[in-house]
Amino acid sequence: MVMTLEADYAVRIVDTLARSEHKMDAHSISRETQVPLRFALKILRKLVTDGLIVSYKGAHGGYALSRSANKITLRQVIESVEGPYMLNRCQQDEYNCTHTTSCRFHEIYDEISKLVRQRLDAYTFASLDHGNQGKEEKKPEL
Repeated sequence: MVMTLEADYAVRIVDTLARSEHKMDAHSISRETQVPLRFALKILRKLVTDGLIVSYKGAHGGYALSRSANKITLRQVIESVEGPYMLNRCQQDEYNCTHTTSCRFHEIYDEISKLVRQRLDAYTFASLDHGNQGKEEKKPEL
């Protein structure tokens, strides 16, 4: 599975705002993140609607995080543009599964989705310390 381009762009935008000491206008965000302006504006609207960032109107307007970077998780940003993370559409309440063989996997999909959501919640934009990228991190064995 691959994260959508929109979710990738949203993460880049929030990361850029988290590293900025001042509010940024949409053109600067677009340029710095290499996200096309129209797409950046669409994503910015979603992030504002979900309360992750704030929009300032006027000649000196722009965008900034709505709260501290240590209070915004990767999961919140990804789900802001994608909706709740789930491995399979059969996990949606409104999905009416008619295949009994695929329902055998429902619990497995729920478990995996829960683990992914927990891991995404473990990373805040403050915890993504850019100065520590070179440090080796112990990864769990598969």
